[in-house]
Amino acid sequence: MGFKLYFCPLNLRKMKIAVVGATGMVGEVMLNVLKERGFAKHEILAVASEKSKGKTLAFADRELSVITLAEALEAKPDLALFSAGGETSLEWAPKFAAIGCYVVDNSSAWRMDPSIKLVVPEINGESLSKEDYIIANPNCSTIQMVLALAPLHRKYKITRVVVSTYQSISGTGLKAVQQLENERNGTDGPMAYPYPIDKNCLPHCDVFLENGYTKEEMKLTNETKKILSDDSIVITATAVRIPVEGGHSESVNLSFENEFVLSDVKRLLADTDGITLQDNVELNVYPMPRYAKGKDDVFVGRIRRDLSQVNSLNMWIVADNLRKGAATNAVQIAQVLTAKEILV
Repeated sequence: MGFKLYFCPLNLRKMKIAVVGATGMVGEVMLNVLKERGFAKHEILAVASEKSKGKTLAFADRELSVITLAEALEAKPDLALFSAGGETSLEWAPKFAAIGCYVVDNSSAWRMDPSIKLVVPEINGESLSKEDYIIANPNCSTIQMVLALAPLHRKYKITRVVVSTYQSISGTGLKAVQQLENERNGTDGPMAYPYPIDKNCLPHCDVFLENGYTKEEMKLTNETKKILSDDSIVITATAVRIPVEGGHSESVNLSFENEFVLSDVKRLLADTDGITLQDNVELNVYPMPRYAKGKDDVFVGRIRRDLSQVNSLNMWIVADNLRKGAATNAVQIAQVLTAKEILV
């Protein structure tokens, strides 16, 4: 039901790997994760916009000189990890795919395209094939939630999900991090949000849609159904931005078709690849974004039966949105491509 993840095989031939958006927050983490997961021996192309051309970035034991998308395409990479926004992905991902380059795209551009696979490796990595030249990386808040939902859905069949998110400012980007720092230092500067974020919560992640929900809330709804391959699940979401940097947190309420035993739920989650169970309220053990920062696992705790509904439970899910929520998941997809000898 997914794919066992390993580090990059040592006998893999030397490849060219392009990191598109290398100067951004996610791009920087992608470079770190590539190094951590055994890809440092390969030729890495740091790719960004024209204004960043020639800038140098540290990677492993060397420095990378930033090149443009056109230069990267001309270099004919084997793999491209995109984190440069939807418009860039829509224009350039097909061009890279056309030369035989596998593209893992971190934007929302391809996620709901029925011809493109939306992949969390532990859940549906096994489905990847040589024909999948463009692969969509899910939204950060979706990834951490579905990793916990997938084993429970397989055993108990989820019928309804109610999720409220508490999302890090790093999900908005560098401008938001700077806004928070400016507010805490009493400094004027550009505003990433329409209101102050320090000592505040904004029930406003991404733009509002005609149905009253934000794009972020609808991503949680639509992407979850696609990844779990079940349109029958009823999902409703509220996404909130909070003044933290460590990662995203989610309060999730689940209803099941089948009865469950709480201890079995906890054991099932503890045995799931990529999940760390932190659930001991007697010792005040539960997930927090401060301690998830810099880690690749998804942390799950506060698991308890919903006393107001039959076959229902509540849980609290936390993960570093720049790592498992973006960069790590993308690199794990690359690991699947190598392990399945799609990239050889």
